[in-house]
Amino acid sequence: MIVVGGEALIDLVPLAEPPGALAPRPGGGPYNTALALGRLGERVAFCSRVSADGFGESLLAGLRAAGVDLSLVQRGPEPTTLAVPSLAPDGSAAYRFYVEGTADRLFSLPPSLPPGVRALALGTCSLVLEPGASAYEALLRRESGRGLLTLLDPNIRPALITDPGAYRERFLRMLPYVSVLKLSEEDAAWLGGRISDWLAAGPSAVVLTRGAAGLTAWTREGAEHTVAARPVTVADTIGAGDTVNAALLHRLAGTGAGGPDGVRRHVDRQGVDRQGVDWQGVDWPDVLAYAARAAALTCTRAGAEPPYATELSG
Repeated sequence: MIVVGGEALIDLVPLAEPPGALAPRPGGGPYNTALALGRLGERVAFCSRVSADGFGESLLAGLRAAGVDLSLVQRGPEPTTLAVPSLAPDGSAAYRFYVEGTADRLFSLPPSLPPGVRALALGTCSLVLEPGASAYEALLRRESGRGLLTLLDPNIRPALITDPGAYRERFLRMLPYVSVLKLSEEDAAWLGGRISDWLAAGPSAVVLTRGAAGLTAWTREGAEHTVAARPVTVADTIGAGDTVNAALLHRLAGTGAGGPDGVRRHVDRQGVDRQGVDWQGVDWPDVLAYAARAAALTCTRAGAEPPYATELSG
């Protein structure tokens, strides 16, 4: 099983007609990642706090329909977080958020994860909003120590980050507990670091999404792999990066990289004992090509609508 932790929210997506109309759509980077994993046929559980309001019920209904395990979901009377995306001509999205007093930011650390969990994914707003952000950081540290494959997707939302310096410090503090760091070119530019430095800090691999230029992965062993993006007619890019997360986890966990048996330890250049993943047997070009195909299909649909496994077969 793969556990995805983080927010579930409602995107209020602008409609072409009538002018100014907004349509509610389920969203949130971790929510989309869990949904995509379920559609790919992966055993996946969502770990979050979700409102008991109508929006919260609709969010959980979407996950149930994709076969996502909800046993780790906490419920609360607080409202659901809202996000209002504005779409550029190329389909890319910028967001405004309504997060005060919402349910997802009140997430608390669960006492344990179920037996058989192989991987943990975290990211997006859940890394910013307290007190939940500290609980997710503690979850990452604990489960990394147990030997899980861990994926971190910063998915930077500048509108939510009131203290960029503190956010960057937390990001660097989390890297020793991360197996795979996945981020976009925009995330990398905002963070201001270098791939080599991030690899030295802990992750076994860094995967960079580069829009129409495709995806590139670097491993700690010095390998670099790039695949081209699939040319498609883009409706919007909402959920494309989250679909990449799911595709990466689906393929990497399938290689045996996930779980305690796939984890090794090494001593870094500062003499610190760190966790890493043994990538022997991982065909990175194949993994990246699969992720590119999945993301391309998501981009052909309005809103976050990741593909099903049957759409990626053959």
